[in-house]
Amino acid sequence: MPDPARPILIAGPTASGKSALALSLAQEVGGCIINADALQVYACWQVLSARPDPAELALAPHYLYGHVACDAAYSTGHWLRDVGECLSNAQALGQRPIIIGGTGLYFSALTKGLAEIPPINAEIRQAGNVLRETRDTQEMLDYLHDNDPQTLKQIDQRNPARVQRAWEVLRSSGTGLAAWHRQTPPPLVPQDTATCLVLDADRDWLAKRIDRRFNLMLETGALDEVRAVLQSGWNPAIPAMQAIGAGELAAYLQGELTRDQAIDQGCAASRQYAKRQRTWFRNRMKDWQRVCAETAAQNSDLIRHITAAVP
Repeated sequence: MPDPARPILIAGPTASGKSALALSLAQEVGGCIINADALQVYACWQVLSARPDPAELALAPHYLYGHVACDAAYSTGHWLRDVGECLSNAQALGQRPIIIGGTGLYFSALTKGLAEIPPINAEIRQAGNVLRETRDTQEMLDYLHDNDPQTLKQIDQRNPARVQRAWEVLRSSGTGLAAWHRQTPPPLVPQDTATCLVLDADRDWLAKRIDRRFNLMLETGALDEVRAVLQSGWNPAIPAMQAIGAGELAAYLQGELTRDQAIDQGCAASRQYAKRQRTWFRNRMKDWQRVCAETAAQNSDLIRHITAAVP
């Protein structure tokens, strides 16, 4: 039998079939499925984040899905602490952990460690939100250029959230992200102790699945979810509001877009998100085992190979 303590890690872009593969593996080895997607943690996005449905949840234990309030702060550090508890529980129950998701930063923190950066000062966080919302990110980029060029070289300067994070850490702690990362503690799951997989999807195949799934979301309650969040108070600065398609559907409900425009833009945003995910996996997970997404969940030989506890 495979070692129940050896986790299986499955990364992949949105709509690539991660959940189906994870369920096949969980049923094969009696495993539990642990979420590694930064948007599926939020309670408000059952449909829009493509969380497992009740039928899927009944097939295997699932953890860290929809357990965070929509307006709550939830960082990679929060997730890592939650995963630690899940891994301890899985070990006690003799379950093989299967950790799946599309958030590359979560997997990086899990297998390489995460710097223990102090919490951001609330006033600085608010100032960062204002800068990002009203002045783009140039002022923050200029500040990093003058005061923390090492971090600036290491972050994606086109990603406003990454720029804001680097700016906030430096302003709040007086130490740049790059310096904090040099103090990173040992990882919770060293890569050589896990079976690490990346679903490799053909671009056109994936694009069709993304478009089909986005339209299915509209038919199964995504608009109701967005409407409920709008009624409770829409705040584009909080992480939950970054859900792919949420902004476009909110614009439709507020009369700023037609339904067709919202669908087109939502699908386009999802495809762009998948492109960014694939770029991350290609650049940051070069030594993970590639798996063909089109046939992964139905490939019985592959399932047996993965569950044989190979490195």
